[in-house]
Amino acid sequence: MTSPETVIWLQERTTLGILSPEVLNAIAQVIEEQVVSAETDLVSEGTPPEALYILVEGQLESNTTNETNPALACGFLPGSVIELKELLLDELTPFTITTVTDCQLWVVPGDKFREIVSQYPEIAKAFSRQLVQELAQATSALSYEQERSVALRPYLVTKAQRGIVGTSRYAVRLREQIREAAADRKSVDIFGEPGLEKDNIAALIHFGSPKRREPIIKVNCGILQTSGADLFGRAGGKPGLLEWLGEGTLVLNNIQELPEELLPPVTQLLKTGTYTPVSRSGESTPEPRPSKARILIVSEKTLPTIERSVGHVIKVPPLRVRKADVQAQVEYYTSLYIRARGVPKPHITPEALRRLQSYDFPGNLKELKNLVERAIVQAEGANELTEEIFWPAEAKKKRFRVNLLNAYPNLRRFLRSPWWPDRINYGFTATAFAIIVAVLFIGPQTRDRNFVLNFFWAWWWPFFLFLFPFLGRIWCSVCPFMIYGEITQKLSLWLWPRKLKRWPRQEAEKWGGWFMFGLFTLIFLWEELWHLENTAYLSACLLLLITAGAMIFSAIFERRFWCRYLCPIGGMNGLFAKLSMTELRAQQGICSASCTTYQCYKGGPQKGEGLETNGCPLYSHPAQLEDNRDCVLCMTCLKACPHRSVEFNLRPPAIELWTTHVPRTYEVALLFLLLGGIYLHRLPELQSWLGLQLDLTQFWQHFGLSLLVLIIPAIFTFGVYGLLKLLNFNRKPKSFVELAYGYLPLVLGGNLAHYLRLGLGEGGRILPVTFATFGLSGEQLPILVAHPAVIAFLQGTTIIFSVLMTMLLTQKIAKQPVRSLLGQYLAAIALGVSMWAIIVL
Repeated sequence: MTSPETVIWLQERTTLGILSPEVLNAIAQVIEEQVVSAETDLVSEGTPPEALYILVEGQLESNTTNETNPALACGFLPGSVIELKELLLDELTPFTITTVTDCQLWVVPGDKFREIVSQYPEIAKAFSRQLVQELAQATSALSYEQERSVALRPYLVTKAQRGIVGTSRYAVRLREQIREAAADRKSVDIFGEPGLEKDNIAALIHFGSPKRREPIIKVNCGILQTSGADLFGRAGGKPGLLEWLGEGTLVLNNIQELPEELLPPVTQLLKTGTYTPVSRSGESTPEPRPSKARILIVSEKTLPTIERSVGHVIKVPPLRVRKADVQAQVEYYTSLYIRARGVPKPHITPEALRRLQSYDFPGNLKELKNLVERAIVQAEGANELTEEIFWPAEAKKKRFRVNLLNAYPNLRRFLRSPWWPDRINYGFTATAFAIIVAVLFIGPQTRDRNFVLNFFWAWWWPFFLFLFPFLGRIWCSVCPFMIYGEITQKLSLWLWPRKLKRWPRQEAEKWGGWFMFGLFTLIFLWEELWHLENTAYLSACLLLLITAGAMIFSAIFERRFWCRYLCPIGGMNGLFAKLSMTELRAQQGICSASCTTYQCYKGGPQKGEGLETNGCPLYSHPAQLEDNRDCVLCMTCLKACPHRSVEFNLRPPAIELWTTHVPRTYEVALLFLLLGGIYLHRLPELQSWLGLQLDLTQFWQHFGLSLLVLIIPAIFTFGVYGLLKLLNFNRKPKSFVELAYGYLPLVLGGNLAHYLRLGLGEGGRILPVTFATFGLSGEQLPILVAHPAVIAFLQGTTIIFSVLMTMLLTQKIAKQPVRSLLGQYLAAIALGVSMWAIIVL
């Protein structure tokens, strides 16, 4: 390399470029070229400098034993001048420099460089000026960093607490979203319920990004000045947090608390990356400034303007949908606590874990952490954390519930045994039903001489109407209609092996209820016009028609399609079951955390204590049940569940009607049809009460009046509702379909009051009637019937109680002042009075 080329290279590539060409030429004349192999110590720490080294090609790095100043350890690239300061100031080398790769160096021996320095005093002056400038710059930078540190310190986030704990699909997805957000510099909106530690997710995003060495600060939006001065700074005045932050990360916590005045400038910052400092009144608006800071939004719910302005949106799932992660979270919080306190780690029992998994955790992770810490403290060094020391707040769905299966273990054993309901159904009911139908056809045709007719109308109806408030749809679990439907299904599959059709759910949900309504209307008219109560073979025909429906649809569709959507008796049972004080449910937490096979729903082989079953006959998952209408209490789910998740709860009657209930129009239509049926059953008394003189022996008059009686109660109640709405009596009325369920106790009570006459007046004659059925004399056999006054008293009491329950249930459903519901209360009282007149009097 010639001397002019060397001078040019020194001017352009090194710090020696501040010297004059004459001095650089003098240095170039004494340069010696040297090649040093990799992993060789070029200079050693604590030794006098031997030469001035200029790196031409290759890479060097320094190492030092000085722990108080780790900044001395650094790397060197081509153009670096080494040992210059040490030669000028006659100091020892502060670090060891080692070649990383093979390096080409220009070397100026130390004695020759000192001669040049003495010959050219400008060298010392030039580097003295440079050192002064560097010192001034360092002092200014240090002053700035100190001021910046003071400004940011109250908001500084030093580290992330931990990563996302758990292996559920929610946890895996959340980790993926965090990695995606950390890979770029786009703004992020992180939202979710309280207690999910969303600010820690923001910290994970920052510390997982390439800018992790930059500061991250968290600002609670509720404490920001409405002017925005603390965030954006003042024009010509004090800088704001954004300016101090530089390329760091700003976490805006609880964005829903942001003053409305700041929403537009924050939106501008998110969209354009610019902000406008706050100006004083009377001053012109300053120019927007660019911001290199990354913005992370943390909130309980997302704001539309914010969501449209950010690059990533992360919805943090609540703990109640991540029940599979509860065990991992408990283990983590336990480990965290014992490390901090230095105590032995306790083991959490399976029962305690199931209790935690069955709880919904409204406080989410923070509540779980507090529960674990409280349990460890309460355990006082015990080896196990048992169920008794975990006492979370009762979830709303669990309030006022008592699991009868835990309170009465023998009940659990019975309901899980083969006796319920299979042995009862196939060992007794199937045979008894065939005998009953045969007796109805070939036996005497009147109720006073046919024990089956007596049993059906005087025993079955009042008994199960009385049972609805206690056990809901219990009849459907032992119903002979579906027993013969299941027999048909199994027999047809044996004779013609095939795959049964899946349920047309959408069409069934839309039209099935109206099919039940229509069929029940025909049953009512048939019962009234052809006197089914006192005609044995017609009652048998009714039973056979319903059974035929169950058999036909069981041969076509899988499981109990007829029971779920089409059976008129099942529709009535499902409607009245809403009033029940018991329910079958499952603990959602255990199901979501522990269950992977869903055998209670789909069926499957034996697993643990779970027995082999074919799955729920109504295709209802007990963890998703919110309505007694969809459960026939067959206990298939209880038998199939290996996790003890299924519960049979004692609860406040009809609680679902004012909590989780979804109103359906066809159910309301069936409700008012059953209400009209009360009046239809007492048609002669109704005629007498109203002073009508129609001849019921004439078919069309009888038919017309019957049809009119069925629809008048619905017209009356809807008319009262419409009148009050027209008069604006209730400014925020609930829909008629919602409020109509308030009449359900009155419908049940009215039907029960009607059948009490048969049950208490004729049911006790079952023994002599049985003898008469077979042509024997039973005159000497005992009978047990109530006095007419007792029957009237019980009927009146039932009606009064039903009216009161209707008013109470209406209040619970509507959640409105009494004055707003006065019309429905008066309608219920009017219906109660009319029932009293035709049933009691």
